[in-house]
This record gives sequence, structure tokens and C-alpha cells, in this order.
Amino acid sequence: MTADMVETTEGETAGVPAPAAGAGRAAESGRWAPGDHVLWRYRDNTDPRRFHICRPVTVVQDTEELRAVWMAPGTPCIKPVLADGTPVHREPLATRYTKPRRTRRDQWFGNGVLKLARPGDPWSVWLFWESGWHFNNWYVNLEVPRRRWSGGIDSLDHFLDICVYPDRHWEWRDEDEFAQARRDGLMTDAQAAEVKAAGRAAVAQIEAWSGPFSDGWEDWRPDPAWGVPSLPEDWERLPDRLLP
Repeated sequence: MTADMVETTEGETAGVPAPAAGAGRAAESGRWAPGDHVLWRYRDNTDPRRFHICRPVTVVQDTEELRAVWMAPGTPCIKPVLADGTPVHREPLATRYTKPRRTRRDQWFGNGVLKLARPGDPWSVWLFWESGWHFNNWYVNLEVPRRRWSGGIDSLDHFLDICVYPDRHWEWRDEDEFAQARRDGLMTDAQAAEVKAAGRAAVAQIEAWSGPFSDGWEDWRPDPAWGVPSLPEDWERLPDRLLP
């Protein structure tokens, strides 16, 4: 499951409450406050000048050590689909990355996701729960180290991922997509080697059971007063000001 393969509901989103509020506060203080709304975006691997994934999220923590955001159930989002509207994951792997695509407004399906990212790490860690807050797994999404700007966080997905379970065993995910992306020229051999090295570094942290896996985030719960962030019309705007 690469960043563009997570399940969403089909069709257009309805209006949702709570305007995006994170950008103004970050511009003043350099840090977002818990409860601020920002955008978590991924650039298109075929054309990095464009964004093809955008998810409004609520800030949980924004420090020099860790950035944590919450994507609530029902969050309106942008996801890529094939030009005819077919979901990307339904296209055979051999042509999945070469057929024309477009983006579509949609809605996050299922339970919410907590995303954790340490500045500089070439991956983020996502936590998934089943109904009733039964913790399911951590998901290590290998990606370009995120660039933080006044309105959110931007990155580029690297296809290869790692799934980590509560009993501490782990497994590689999407190795077939990673190999296909290389065949289709979406990354060079040198870039692929860097991604594999990043994956090995993440595995070393998993096997050492260091943070964030050992930090108890699976017991975290969102503030019930938080609303669902809205998706702004200018969701694909270029970053106006980079932040540390």
C-alpha cells in the first residue's frame, strides 16, 4: 500500500465543518499548535511539479523531535485515479504507472490514521486501528524527507513500505510496486538504492524497538472536540514559505 493506494470511498465529498486554520498560526510562531489544520500532500511521481494526493489533517504535536497529525474518519481528500476514473489499485501492475491519470475529490474510508514523522527521516510511521480502537499495526511509508511550509507538509512517496505488528514482527510491503516503478523509470538505480538503505535503517529501529514504536502512541486518542478539517479549493497551491 503506497501512499496513493489507501482506500477511500467512491464519489464526491459532501461539505464538512471546520476551516483550515494551521497556516496563519505557523506563520506567526513557526510551530503549529495542537488542533490546527494543515495539509499532508504527496507529489506525483510521474511529474513532481504536481500534487496528486492531499489530505487535510489535525496537528497533534509539532516539535523539533516529532510531528504528529491525525487524519479523521470522513476526511475529504484528493487521490489519483486513472483517466477513466478507475481506482489505481484495480489496474494491472504492468500498466499501473504508465496509464494516464487524473485526480479526484474523495473521502477517507474507515477509521482514522495517526501519522508520525521525525524531521529528516526518509519515512513516516502511520498507526491504524480497527473498530473500537483495537490497534492493528504500524505502517512505515518510505518517502522523501518532508518539506514543511506554512500550510502543511509535502513529500514524494517511494513505493516500498514496511508493516509492523503488535507482536513486533515486521514484513516488507509493495516490493512488486517498487520493482515496477523502477522498470517504468520512476526512479533511477541510485535512487532505488537510497530507498532500500532507508528501509534497512527503518528496520534497524524496528528491531531495536525504539521510538516511535516504543512510545505508546497506540494508546493515544484524538480530542473529541476536534472537527474534521475541510479541503481548501486551492489544495494544490505551491508552498508560499518553507518552515524549519
